[in-house]
Amino acid sequence: MPLDRRAFLRGCSGLAFGAAGLLNAAEGFDQPRQVRRPNIVFVFADDLGWGDLGCYGNSTIKTPNLDRLARQGTLFTSFYVPGSVCSPTRAGIMTGLFPARLSIHGHLATAEQNRARAMPNQLDPSLPTLPRFLSQAGYVTGHYGKWHLGGDPAAYGFVKNRSVDRAAAAPQGKSDWNLWDPKLRARSSEMIIDETIGFVVRHRDEPFYVQAWLLDTHATLNPSQEQMKPYERMSNPAIPHKNAYTIYAAAATDADKQIGRLMQKLDELGLAENTILIFSSDNGPEDAAIGNAGHSGVGSPGPFRGRKRSLYEGGVRVPFIVRWPGHTPAGKVDNQSVLSGVDLLPTLCLFAGVKLPADLQGDGVNAAAAVEGRSFVRTKPLMWEWRFHIAGHTLNRSPMLAIRDGKWKLLMNSDRSRVELYEIPNDPSEMTNLSEKHPDMVERLAGPLLAWQRSLPKGPVDPGAGSNRYPWPIEQPRVRP
Repeated sequence: MPLDRRAFLRGCSGLAFGAAGLLNAAEGFDQPRQVRRPNIVFVFADDLGWGDLGCYGNSTIKTPNLDRLARQGTLFTSFYVPGSVCSPTRAGIMTGLFPARLSIHGHLATAEQNRARAMPNQLDPSLPTLPRFLSQAGYVTGHYGKWHLGGDPAAYGFVKNRSVDRAAAAPQGKSDWNLWDPKLRARSSEMIIDETIGFVVRHRDEPFYVQAWLLDTHATLNPSQEQMKPYERMSNPAIPHKNAYTIYAAAATDADKQIGRLMQKLDELGLAENTILIFSSDNGPEDAAIGNAGHSGVGSPGPFRGRKRSLYEGGVRVPFIVRWPGHTPAGKVDNQSVLSGVDLLPTLCLFAGVKLPADLQGDGVNAAAAVEGRSFVRTKPLMWEWRFHIAGHTLNRSPMLAIRDGKWKLLMNSDRSRVELYEIPNDPSEMTNLSEKHPDMVERLAGPLLAWQRSLPKGPVDPGAGSNRYPWPIEQPRVRP
C-alpha cells in the first residue's frame, strides 16, 4: 500500500521538530546562534564494532587518529544505530525515523530481492531528510562513499556527491565508482577521504555538511601487504593465507589513517575550531559465518552480546565520537547519555540554526545537551524490529523486537515465545534475564513495543526469525554393524 506522506508525518509518535520547540528544548539556546554556523563532517565506518578502537578498549588494533579525536572531543558509550544492518541505519539517520516505518527492514538489494521482502527499491525521496534541510538553509552538502539507500544522493538533498552502492534496482541507481573491485578495495578509504578533502577545500569559505561514508571494515576486505605489515605477527609465516585478524585489523588501521588525513586538513585550513566532526559505525561487526566475511569476520563488539543483524547490544550499539572545540568537552567519556542515529537530524539542525517545519515529527530527540556536555535524560524509547535470520552463534540470535527505555531493555517475539528483560547499565552483556523478577516492567515496555510493531507496514517474516534454537542431538534408530 502506498505511504500517505502527510498522514505518516502527522501520525508518527514523536517529538515535534519545530524550530521554536527545539530551541526551547535545549537549555541555554533561547536565541539562534549569531556566529558563523558550524561546518559538519560525518565520518561513518561500515561494520566496525564498538570494541574495535583503542579508545573503546581494543589493545591490538592501532587507531591513533580516532583515539586522538576522542581526546579532543567526547566519546559516548551508549550510542545506538536505528538498524542492525546498513540500509536501515542509513535511512534512519537521513530521516530521523525508525527505518521499519519505511519498510526498510534489511539491506536494499535487487528489485526481486526487495520485492520478496516487501521492501522498496530506494528510500522514498519525498521524505524530509537531514541534508535537504541543511541545503535549503544555505549549507553546501556533499556525500562521498557508501550510500546503499538506492537512487542518486542528489535526490535527497546533496548538492555534490560521488557514491558507491546506489542499488541498481532504483532509478539512476547504478554507480560507476566501484570501490568494491578487489583492485581498488584496499584504497577505498583513501579514495573516499580524497574526495571529502577536495570538497572541504573547495567550500571552506561557506558553511558545509559533508558525509564520508567508508566501506571499511565491511567484507570483502583485501588489504595490501603494506597495510598488513603491522599485524604480520598474528599470521603464521609457514601458511600462505593470512590470519583473519591480520586482514581485519589492517583495514581498520588504514581507515583510521585516512581519517587522520582529513583531521589534518581541517587543521591546516583553520576549520577545525568551527567544525562538528562526528565518527560512528552503521552496525555491529560482521560474523565469520557470512561467506564474504569468512576470512575477516572478527571485529569486536566489545563486552556485548550480539553482532551484525542481532538486536542485542553488540549489533546496535556502536562507537560515537563528537569533536566541536569550545562546545563539546575534550577528553570526556559519557557513560550516561543514551543517544541514537535518529537524533542526528533534530540535533544537527539545531546547531546549524535550521528552522524545521513546526508539524514535522519523528523518532529522534534533541540531544544538544549531551553533545555539549550537560545533563541529558532521554525522553523517548528506542525500538527495533528484525524480521530475518541471524547468522552465527546461537547466543547472538536475539528475539525479533527490542525496546530500550531508561535503564531497561526488553527483547521479545510478538507471540511471547521469548521474553528477555535486561537492566543495561548493570548488565551490558545481557546475560541476566530479569523478566520473571520484574513482570510489571515487562508489561510496561511490551505494550508500546507491540503497538509499534502492529503499526508497521506488513511484510514476510523469515521462518527462523526470533529463534535461537540449536539442533540438539537426538537419539537415532540403532543401526546394526
